[in-house]
Amino acid sequence: MVCEVYIDGVFSGNCDEGTKFVDKIKNARRQNKIPTEINVKYDVHTNAVVIETAKGRAQRPLIIVKEGKPLLTKEHYTKLEKGEITFDDLIKEGIIEYLDSTEEEDILTAFDEDDLTNEHTHLEIHPITIMGLTASLVPYANFVQASRLNRGSKTQKQALGLYASNYLVRMDTDVNLLHNPHTPLVESVMHDISEFRNHPSGQNLTVAVISYDGYNMEDSLILNRGSVDRGMGRSTFFRPMSTIQLRYAGGLIDDIVVPDKEVRGYRSEKDYRYLEDDGIIYPEAKVSEEDVVIGKTSPPRFLNEMDDINLIQNVRRESSVAVRHGENGIVDMVLLTENEEGNKLIQVRIRDLRVPEIGDKYASRHGQKGVVGLVMDQSDMPFTASGITPDILFSPHGLPSRMTVSHLLELVCGKMGALSGKKINGTTFDSEPEKEIRRQLLELGFNEEGVETMYNGITGEQFKVKIYTGSMYYMKLKHMVANKMHARARGPVQLLTRQPTEGRAKEGGLRLGEMEKDTFVAHGASQLLKERFDSDRGVVPICEKCGLVAIDDKFKGRQYCPICGENVSISYVEIAYAFKLLLDEIKSLGVYPKLCLKDKF
Repeated sequence: MVCEVYIDGVFSGNCDEGTKFVDKIKNARRQNKIPTEINVKYDVHTNAVVIETAKGRAQRPLIIVKEGKPLLTKEHYTKLEKGEITFDDLIKEGIIEYLDSTEEEDILTAFDEDDLTNEHTHLEIHPITIMGLTASLVPYANFVQASRLNRGSKTQKQALGLYASNYLVRMDTDVNLLHNPHTPLVESVMHDISEFRNHPSGQNLTVAVISYDGYNMEDSLILNRGSVDRGMGRSTFFRPMSTIQLRYAGGLIDDIVVPDKEVRGYRSEKDYRYLEDDGIIYPEAKVSEEDVVIGKTSPPRFLNEMDDINLIQNVRRESSVAVRHGENGIVDMVLLTENEEGNKLIQVRIRDLRVPEIGDKYASRHGQKGVVGLVMDQSDMPFTASGITPDILFSPHGLPSRMTVSHLLELVCGKMGALSGKKINGTTFDSEPEKEIRRQLLELGFNEEGVETMYNGITGEQFKVKIYTGSMYYMKLKHMVANKMHARARGPVQLLTRQPTEGRAKEGGLRLGEMEKDTFVAHGASQLLKERFDSDRGVVPICEKCGLVAIDDKFKGRQYCPICGENVSISYVEIAYAFKLLLDEIKSLGVYPKLCLKDKF
C-alpha cells in the first residue's frame, strides 16, 4: 500500500510500505550511514511516514533493546570505566540512539532492566533521564506531585547563589549574590554531574513545621531574627549603569563633565555633589535615587537658524546618568574603556546589601514557596528540648492538599545528614530508603519519625504535640520587596493621554482596577472613587449646536466653534482627557462624534 512521506512537515514523495521504509531508515541510522539527529515514525492513522530533521527539537538517549535484551552489555560498562570507549562510540555502534517526541510514540521503553520483555524496544539509561536538569536536582522527586515538581524546578532558576566566581570583574545586568551559600545535605546524582558545588544557590536551615501566632498563615514563613543577624539569607544586589561619549555630525561630541549651570536641563548642585573633576563618581560613594553618577552634556538635539548663536553661547543639554527612582546603594566599581566603535565607555556598578525582611520570597526545592510574614526575635521562637531554635517556621497547612511528601522526606534526611555529618543520596528512583533513615535516626538517639518535643518561646510551656523538625535546603529567590516596593503621589504623565506613566522605574501611577473600584462602591465612598478616577481630568468647551469640541482662545479672549463660528453657546464639560483623545481619533476616521448635552439638574 502506497503511503506518503513528509520531511519536516513538507510532502516529499511516496513509498510502497511504510513500516519497511521506517525500519530501513532506523537501521541506516544505527549503522552510522545517516546522521543520528534524524527521527522517523510511521503514522498508522494517516498512513504516512513522518521524518523530522529540524533544529531545536528535544532529543534524549535510550539504549536499544533486541529480543528482550539490551545491546549495552557488562563489557561496555567495563570499557567505559577504563576509558577505552566513550559515549559517542556507543552511538556510532548503534547501541544508544537519540529519539524525539515523534519517534517516542512508536516505541515501548522499559524503566528498569528487570522490567524488560520481548515487546520492549528501548531501555532507560537511568530512570532520572526522563527529567530535565533542574527537575533532576530535586531530591526524592518521585514522592511529589508532578505539578509541584515542575514548579520546584522552575523555582531553582530564580534562587540566589554564586552565579559566577569572577563576578567582581563582570558588569552583568540585574545580578544578586548570596553571601554564604551551602551545598545541600540531601543531594541527587545530578548535583555531582552538574558540579553544583561550584555554584550553590541556597542554605541548609533548621525548619520546624508548626503554626505559630498566625504569622505563617497562607504560605508565609517566620524567620528567626538571630539567624538573620548571623548572616542567614544575606545577599548583595548589583546594578550596572553606563554611558557612551558619542560623536555627532559636524564635529560635535558629548562631554563627560560636571555640567555648568548654563546647561539646559541643569538639575541641582545637590544632585552633582558626588562627581569628581572628571565628571565621574568615586568608588564607595553612598548614593540614593536621582543622584548623578556620570555627569554628561550633549549638543542640542535640533538645529535651527539660531544655532550659530546658540553654539557660540555653548547652550548644551544635560544628559547625565542618575540612580533610578526607588533605588540606592554604594558605588562598587568604576570602569573606563572603549566600545566597538572606539567611543569612550564609562560603566559604574552600584551594590546594595539586602538583609531578609518581611515580604521577601523563600522556597524549598519542592514547589513550597512563600514570603516572610514576620522576623521574630530568637527569644520568642519555639525551641527543642536540646535547645535548638529553628531558623524557619513552616506552616503545616501547606502539605496535605499539595501532597509534597518529598518536602517532609528532605526534612528528616537533612536532619540525619547534619547529625551524622554526611551527604544523603536523594536521587529520584534511586534514593536512600526511608527505613534506613529511620534506623540511623534511632541510633543517633532521636525519634525515628523526625518529631521532637518543643517549648513555646513566649510562655515557656511545652507544646501538647510533638513538632516535626529537621534540616532543609532553602533558597532565597530574586523577588525581593526592595525591588518591588513602589508608591507615588503626583508625578510624570504621558504626553498623549495625560495619564500617569506606567511602571516603577518611570515613577508611574498605581492602577485602580475594576475590583478595587468595587470595594469603594461597596463602602459607599463615592467621593474617594471620583478622586481616584480623575488622573486625566479635563474641562473641555463643547459647542451646544454641533456637539463638537470648541476652541477657547485665552490669548485673544474669544470662544468659537471651528464649524459653527462665533455666535453659538459653548458649555464647559468635565471629561477624561483620554475620551477627548478618542473623539479626535474618531474624527480623523471621518466619523462625526456628536456630544448631546443635557443640564445636570
